[in-house]
Amino acid sequence: MNSIPLLDLAQQYQQLKHELDQAVLQVMVSGRYIGGESVLTFEREFAEYLGTNHCVSCNSGTDALFLALRALDIGPGDQVVTTPFTFIATVEMISAVGATPVFVDIDPETFNLDLEQLALLLAEAGPAQPKAILPVHLFGRPLDMTTLMGLAREYGIPVIEDCAQATGATWDGQRVGSFGTMGCFSFFPTKNLGAFGDGGAIATDDPQLAQRLRSLKEHGATRRYYHEEIGINSRLDALQAAILRVKLGYLESWNQQRRQVAARYQQLLAPLPDLYLPSDVPGHVWNQYSLRLGASHDRDRLRSRLQELGVGTMVYYPTPLHSQPVYRHLGYAEGDFPVTEAVCGQVLSLPMFPQLKPEQQKQILYHLKQFLLEP
Repeated sequence: MNSIPLLDLAQQYQQLKHELDQAVLQVMVSGRYIGGESVLTFEREFAEYLGTNHCVSCNSGTDALFLALRALDIGPGDQVVTTPFTFIATVEMISAVGATPVFVDIDPETFNLDLEQLALLLAEAGPAQPKAILPVHLFGRPLDMTTLMGLAREYGIPVIEDCAQATGATWDGQRVGSFGTMGCFSFFPTKNLGAFGDGGAIATDDPQLAQRLRSLKEHGATRRYYHEEIGINSRLDALQAAILRVKLGYLESWNQQRRQVAARYQQLLAPLPDLYLPSDVPGHVWNQYSLRLGASHDRDRLRSRLQELGVGTMVYYPTPLHSQPVYRHLGYAEGDFPVTEAVCGQVLSLPMFPQLKPEQQKQILYHLKQFLLEP
């Protein structure tokens, strides 16, 4: 049997080869490799796609989070609420600005922040409210932004959306990244809108924040060789911007194909025992298809079996962030976030990309059945 990769970027390139090659060639011929029209045009087009007034491109999704936190003057002594079930960059950037991450457990159905627990935390915080809330739209599933923004307005707390895995996702018809004070995006190659390397962006409706972000990503300079504060070098390369402009035109159709792949998984896998399929909502864009195995199944043994059979899988994320060595100083103990801790030992992501064929999914189902139904 043919192997099935977790993600097939080579196939995506072949489909767009002519357009991508031409876009890259135009940048190379121009001689303008940093900034320039390619970057400015992508920023305008991406802001228009999101429905925001401003888009500030940068070097990575990690930098986007860092710059957003800096733009809000978040630093030592401040607390930022987020999830322990995400890639470390989300929490790492809170630490990078000197602030303290405060964790809230996840909802077992959505894998996103448990908003009831968040509401309880904010109610109990009294005058010592966190400086920001940093929710993650994990695996492409949008968080309930109606409820979250209601809480944020009630307590006067800015929201920085981590949309790294959810470019194009919507909640109640509105794109994620356009609800909060700022929305942070990653264009890492594995994302729904991926570059040929690192890239990122911050979306906002606030012109003053957009101006501050542009200064911070250019060494704190508002004009050449005039620096008002300490910043960093975080620019989106012109080549990457040109590639992203081409791919942006296909994002909606790719996301729809992802929904079709997910729907086939849901139908094929539903009869299997002790398997918890990911929940769906309108606007989900399925950056990953991540299911949970029940207690009767050994997740790691299944993953090894699938790997032997040529089926690519991934575990996002095997160790919760509050249990990572780098965050032991926060004082959290085992059992503090029981849903996150359980999910980390049960979740498994199956191949997910727009071009995944029905016969490949049936092959995956066959292997899963062999394992899950074996005596």
